[in-house]
Amino acid sequence: MKNKKLIRFVESFILLPVFTMSGGSIMNMGGAVSQAVVNIVNAPSIEFSQHNITQAYGALAINDAQKQKLEDQKIKAESINAYFRVRNMPLVGTGMTMVLEAEKNDLDWRLLAAIAVRESTGGKHACNKVKNNSFGWGSCKIGFDSNEKAIETVARNLGGNNPKTAHHYGDKTTMQILRAYNPPSIVLRYAEQVISIMNAIGEADEKKDLLAIANT
Repeated sequence: MKNKKLIRFVESFILLPVFTMSGGSIMNMGGAVSQAVVNIVNAPSIEFSQHNITQAYGALAINDAQKQKLEDQKIKAESINAYFRVRNMPLVGTGMTMVLEAEKNDLDWRLLAAIAVRESTGGKHACNKVKNNSFGWGSCKIGFDSNEKAIETVARNLGGNNPKTAHHYGDKTTMQILRAYNPPSIVLRYAEQVISIMNAIGEADEKKDLLAIANT
C-alpha cells in the first residue's frame, strides 16, 4: 500500500515531460513509465519515506509563505514611496526601509512615514542644524549618517527596543506611542493628525490594533 502511494507521488514528477508528447506516444509509454517508477521505488539505493515527503511539502509551503511576505512588503513600500513621490518629498525611496524596520519592531507599517510627513513634510523641512533627521527626533538635536539610519533608530525606540526609552514606548498601541512621542499638552491633536496621514498612505494590517480615536 505504501509503495503504491510512493509510485503515484513519483509518477507526478516523471509524467510531466511525457505530457508534451503526442497522445499515441503517451499511451505507448504508459506501461514503461509505470514500470520505471516501480523500479525506482523498489531500488535499494534510493530510500523514500513519509518523512521525506512531508519535508518536501513543508519546504514548498515555507517558500510560498516567503514569496507572499516579500510581495506584501513590496506593496507596502510602494504605497509609502508613491505618497512621497506625488508630493515631491525627499524621503521617496525609503519605503522598504520603513516597512522592514516597522516589522522588526512590531510597529504599524505606515507609522514612520506618517511621522516624517507630520514632522518635516517628508524631509522637505528636516532639522536644519543636524543631518538626516526628518522625524524631529531628539528635539532636532540629533543627526544621523543617513535617512536609513534615522529610520532604524526611530523605529527601534518607538518599538520599545531601546532600554533607555522603553518606559516611554514599550508595550503601547499606536495611539499611545504617538501621544508619548508628542503629548497633547504640546501639540493638541498630534496623534490624530499622524493617524490621518497613515490612513492616506494605506490600510492597516488586520493584526495591528490601531484603536479608533473615539475609544481612546
